[in-house]
Amino acid sequence: MDDSAIIELFLARSEQAIRELDGKYGKLCHSLSYNILHSRQDAEECVNDAYLGTWDAIPPARPNPLLAFLCKIVRNLSLMRYHADRTAKRGGGSCAVALEELEDCLASPRTVEGDLEERELVRLIEGFLDTLPPENRVLFMRRYWFSDSCGEVAARTGLSEKNVSVRLSRIRKQLRHYLEERGVM
Repeated sequence: MDDSAIIELFLARSEQAIRELDGKYGKLCHSLSYNILHSRQDAEECVNDAYLGTWDAIPPARPNPLLAFLCKIVRNLSLMRYHADRTAKRGGGSCAVALEELEDCLASPRTVEGDLEERELVRLIEGFLDTLPPENRVLFMRRYWFSDSCGEVAARTGLSEKNVSVRLSRIRKQLRHYLEERGVM
């Protein structure tokens, strides 16, 4: 079933919409959440919460593309769960490693003007991604958006894990330089 038909099911308030959404994107959503949380049970809860969030958002929203809309909900819920668990346990995981890799490049958006700064930072990062060759853009997104490990990125792209690690390091340096030129750092 195509995305527009699934959205129409949501608009009609048909419970079939959730089943179709899960059938089409469930595996990707679970993988995304699991890569952040490293717990199948927590990932399952986040994905189910994302389906509920999607149900609540459509209508009035008519997301296009549906996959990006759903992945953003799953990712945000998973990161909130991760940070809550980390605060409670003071533990770590590969998501923490991926986020720590970017720490040197990104200024904290937690200021009085936080929302505006965060939107501007998103715009700048999108601009930076547009400057990258498609293969490097995939590496960046798989590592820092989907929280894939370097090994998973390597397997997905056919590169060696060392090559992925080196290229990501170079991309982070490029990002830092790009942001410094624009006065973010």
